This record gives sequence, C-alpha cells and structure tokens, in this order.
Amino acid sequence: MQEPNFYIASLSDAAPRAALEGEISADICVVGAGYTGLSTALDLAEQGFSVVVLEAERVGFGASGRNGGQICTAFSKDMDWIEARAGRDGARMAWDVAMAGRALLLERLERYGIDCDLQWGYLHVALKERAQREMQSYAETLDRYGYSGCQVLDKAATSQRVASDRFVGSLYEPLAGHLHPLKYARGLGRAVEAAGARIFEHSPVIFADINAAEPVVRTIRGSVRAKHLVLAGNAYLGRLVPYLANRIMPVGSYIVATEPLGQNRADALIPGNEAVCTWAFIPEYFRRSADGRMLYGGRATYSGWAPRDLGAYMRPRMLESFPQLGDTALEHAWGGHIGITVERMPHIGRLGPSSFFAHGFSGQGVVLSAMYGRLMAEAIAGRLERFDAMAGFKPVIFPGGPLRTPLLTLGMLFYRLRDSLR
Repeated sequence: MQEPNFYIASLSDAAPRAALEGEISADICVVGAGYTGLSTALDLAEQGFSVVVLEAERVGFGASGRNGGQICTAFSKDMDWIEARAGRDGARMAWDVAMAGRALLLERLERYGIDCDLQWGYLHVALKERAQREMQSYAETLDRYGYSGCQVLDKAATSQRVASDRFVGSLYEPLAGHLHPLKYARGLGRAVEAAGARIFEHSPVIFADINAAEPVVRTIRGSVRAKHLVLAGNAYLGRLVPYLANRIMPVGSYIVATEPLGQNRADALIPGNEAVCTWAFIPEYFRRSADGRMLYGGRATYSGWAPRDLGAYMRPRMLESFPQLGDTALEHAWGGHIGITVERMPHIGRLGPSSFFAHGFSGQGVVLSAMYGRLMAEAIAGRLERFDAMAGFKPVIFPGGPLRTPLLTLGMLFYRLRDSLR
C-alpha cells in the first residue's frame, strides 16, 4: 500500500541503497530487511560472517516500518495456553525468550544510538466487564512469572489515564510502551552496515533453493550463493515458499494520524503518554506521537479487501474513543500486513539443511521479531537450545485450501461479535 505513512513523512528521506546486480556469494543470505532479517544479519555480521540482505523495497518497508509502534509483553497467546502446550519448563523458556526480546531492544537502542522516541507505559483497556475480569486473571499470570508492577484500574482511575468514557477499566504495565517503528528499523539497518553486512534494496527474490546444502537465491538482476539462507519476509514473502505461505495469513491493519494537536491538548488525551490497546481478539490501539498527534490503529481486515478511504474507515472508531477530536483533521492514513498464525504463536524453524525462517508474530512483532532473528543467528552459529525450544511451537496449516480466506473472514466475524458482547 502507498498511503501517506506518517512515519515516512516524519523523517528525512534516506538515500536508496543499490539493487543487487550480478552473482555474488556470502556466508549468509537474508531475505527481508525488517526487524527479523536485520536482527539476524546484525548478530551474524558482528560474529565475523559475511552477510548479504535482500530487500524487495526499502529497509523497514513492511510491518516493521508501518506498525503501531507498541512494545508488548510476551505473546499474543496467553501463558496458560503455552504452559498446557509445552509444560512448565517449556513455558518458562518461552517467557524468558520474550523477556530477552525486550532486553535486546533496549540493548540495541543504547549500543547503536538509535533515537526512536522510546516511551514506557502501556494500558490494556476493557470495553466490557468480562474483559476487565480477564485482565485481572492475566495480571495474576504475569505475577506468577515474576513480572511485577502491573496495576488493575477501575473506570475512574482509567479515565484519569485516558480521556475517554468508553472504557470500564484497564490494566497498567510499566515495562511495556511504544516507539517510532521506522526510526528503529532504519537504525538497525545502519548498525547492520556498520558491522560489515551488505543490504541491497529493490531486489525482490523470485527463487530460493531452500533444500540445497548451499542455497542459491535469485532476484530479477542477480543471485546469491550462501552457506545459510534466512527467510525473514513474514507477511510480505508471498508464495515464494509454499510451506511458509500455508502457515501464516497476511492480515490488513490500518492507522490514522491526526494533525498536531498542540502539547496541552495531546497531554490531556493520554496524560501519562502510555501506549493503549483494547482487550479484544481484534483490538484497537492508539498512542500519542512525539510531535503531539493521535495515532489510532486497528480495524483489521482478513478478506484481502482494503478500504478505499482509510480515513473514513478509521475515523469513526477514533471518535468513538475520543469524540473531542471531532474537529480534528486526519493528515495521514496508511495500512499494511501483519502475519498471523492459527494459534497466534510465532513460527520459527528450519527448511532443508541450511535454510531458516521466522514469521507469524501475530501483533507482537516489535519485540519478538528481532528476538527471533537472534534465535536464528544463534542456531546458525551452533547454539540451538533456545531455537529448538521455540521451534517446538509448530502451527497448523490454515484450513480450507483455496477457501481459507473466506473461512477466516467468517471466523473473524464471529470474534468481532464476541468482542462486542464481552
């Protein structure tokens, strides 16, 4: 999609990198210059591997550069489900991996001097009493895993943090938050190149020999022969590898940005400057930008259909939460795809002897995608414990074959109805 993306508009235009021309070789070929691919490339380049990154568009073009910027905790799937699936030890490993992802984010922002408007504080807000009860249970689960400091807030306390009458309560997390996602992606790209890796933009991959001991990857005008291949295109990988395409679904997600509101008005909407997300299967999410706009996202589509007028599509939801913004112009409206799995757990693994992949972060990609990139780098370097643990969460194929999109759309209609009643 080519809607005017606020994140792009807020930055000076970066000089484009060259496209791949001719035949080259490397230890590692990474497909995709989002958080996952850049994270893998950075770790391996710093260990002395020769690394080539191929990007079909620009660094951060996909979900990494157009998402809501929300730094979330753990996984989209709750820890009770993970524990039932993997046992206590497996669940603890998964939790530790997720927490290591947050630590990795902080480490890299500091180490590489990436200024991306980082802000701590996160509110899950409830639209119904049942959701409020579920958040209380979730807070108890977090406490069981040693994640302390969360507060369950009633309607009055919630209205002090979010200037809206829509929400009956909330759960506050001090150790989640938000950032400018494209600044983060571009910062990782600079760090990757400083470590000695090469990034080629406008180099879409048209063929990947995933079963070879030394995979060959072809673009329109060049090719890379590598000792290891990393597939990190997520929802933008298309049908390049059918095995992967059948296990994730690209889901459309949309965001609008208002005109600058002025500091006093912006502060009044969310006084603590937290990221906010509704407690729902199909959530809405919103936050303030560093220059005092309201960024409001959600209203996911599962059918492949995209609204022709994103502003008209999103504005009613924003006004339902903040009717006081009725006189405010929308300056930006954009969308893109995230990758989800059936179980809403990320999918990581190996294809053939030398090809690795990670995808399907299901709305938690700001933290998890870079961490899963690190897991692939660890596996390539011979450290398999965390990679193997997370590879144990194997998603099922989306049901329905050629009917999977309409079936998923019908399923999402059920969840929209359930959200409205809970």
